[in-house]
Amino acid sequence: QLVESGGGLVQAGDSLTLSCVVTGGTSNGYTMGWFRQAPGKEREFVAASRLGNTYYSTPVKGRFTIARDNARNTVALQMNSLKPEDTAVYYCALGRPILSTLRRAEAYNTWGQGTQVTVSS
Repeated sequence: QLVESGGGLVQAGDSLTLSCVVTGGTSNGYTMGWFRQAPGKEREFVAASRLGNTYYSTPVKGRFTIARDNARNTVALQMNSLKPEDTAVYYCALGRPILSTLRRAEAYNTWGQGTQVTVSS
């Protein structure tokens, strides 16, 4: 299971860090990713950590940082310079996607419950 924490209500320009812990298993050898879903929109890729490499969506590149600690089975998403359009429920995901599919939600088979991030203007 994946358990997220760290969401909340912040103002535009603020920073927030989300955390996700893998319980009952290990994250070693798996890709860990973050996705988000805003009301009325599809779930979209945010960031992923795979085989020592990190990947970001265009809207968050340069503002968000994904960092994992395999010893602790955790992955964090540091979010800086937050914007109102970053408002969404953020989900942690675990899977073994191939490189060409790591931005697709269907490539991940384990999901957290989600944590709400709201950015006010």
